[in-house]
Amino acid sequence: MYNYILVPLDGSKRAEAILPHVEELAKRYDAQVILLQVVESVPIPVGPEETFGAVQQQELERQTEQAVSYLTGVQEEFRARDIEARTCVYYGPVVRAIINAAECECADLVAMASHGRSGSSQVFYGSVAVGVLHRVD
Repeated sequence: MYNYILVPLDGSKRAEAILPHVEELAKRYDAQVILLQVVESVPIPVGPEETFGAVQQQELERQTEQAVSYLTGVQEEFRARDIEARTCVYYGPVVRAIINAAECECADLVAMASHGRSGSSQVFYGSVAVGVLHRVD
């Protein structure tokens, strides 16, 4: 029934609450797990425009490295349980990036917790889940 299960994660324990359910489904259907983290470009105000671009690029690279490192750790946990897993990092607005990933990765299922990130500067993952639900089957 499921060949590919896309799992958007943001690094929070609340988002990771979906992982035991994903493990069960992956084993039941012999499905591959695709671990996704979305990196959003965050403007960083600093002096001249050329400095702004360089700092923004460095921040994007830093966030990408963090995402890859985090996802690789989760991937290793799945592989230790004999579940095929791979990682991917997408860029842009979270909801759009998850939908793009689901389409590009041919996901049969998007498995995500309803809440993850919190705090005034971060997006509530619940609104992301709702946004994805309204745009995919």
